[in-house]
Amino acid sequence: MKFLLEVTMDDAALVKDPAGELGRILRYWGGNVRHYALSPGDGAAIYDSEYREVGRWHVAGQTE
Repeated sequence: MKFLLEVTMDDAALVKDPAGELGRILRYWGGNVRHYALSPGDGAAIYDSEYREVGRWHVAGQTE
């Protein structure tokens, strides 16, 4: 299995403070991931600090 997290860095909040905003996203999802089974196919949208969708994370099986 693989855990994949993809964030588009051209969002307004990420352009203004890329390290700060990406750090916030990683801290949030690092703490939130315990609420998921982490089975292949699990995933969710990722939002910036202004609640705009900027990416996704998902768990991929062996063939992805």
